[in-house]
Amino acid sequence: VTHSIPACIGSMTMNSKQLDNESPVSIFAVNKCYVTVQDGTFFDGSGFAALVREGYKVRSDVNITLEFRTTAVHGVLLGVSSAKVDAIGLEIVHGKVLFHVNNGAGRITATYEPRGTNNLCDGKWHKLQANKSKHGISLIIDGNLVHTDNPYIQSTSADTNNPIYVGGYPADVKQNCLTSKSSFHGCLRNLVFTKGQHTELFDFSRAFDLRGVFPHSCPGAEH
Repeated sequence: VTHSIPACIGSMTMNSKQLDNESPVSIFAVNKCYVTVQDGTFFDGSGFAALVREGYKVRSDVNITLEFRTTAVHGVLLGVSSAKVDAIGLEIVHGKVLFHVNNGAGRITATYEPRGTNNLCDGKWHKLQANKSKHGISLIIDGNLVHTDNPYIQSTSADTNNPIYVGGYPADVKQNCLTSKSSFHGCLRNLVFTKGQHTELFDFSRAFDLRGVFPHSCPGAEH
């Protein structure tokens, strides 16, 4: 077993003596347990989670689904890039959700802008689906669809080979399809990438790098 347990542990005794977990000698990637907790992973706005160390290949088609909850109007949701220009990116900018794709010929963006009193940064859960095909990209948020055609008909594949960075990315890592450098502050859950018949649900506790991210521990809804 190479990853930590996603759980809360309390009232531990050894040889009938209660261990003091309030003032440990050292601590790493351990957060407080919340009185009210929800399914999800908490991002404290300072870091990121890095998944798929060997690199994720987006290529021509991918469908991404996730749920998010935040009160911040800016924040990186995820990015997958390459050393060249090919990349995809999902981000919240000024309370809008942007899905960017570059298949090598130029950036294409689908923008979801909430209408009227609808607010995506209200601390409630919102469902997001981002779909990339050869000839276009689409965003579906809480059932509302935005679609953008790919004007570069000869360029249909995002040839990425870098890890999936979720909630932010390191300062020395290039992201060709993200405009924001702000790390996400809030909770994410149910991150799924689907390619054809292959569906992958990502477990944040198995990320190869976690900074400011607390898997399976989302504080109860903010009031």
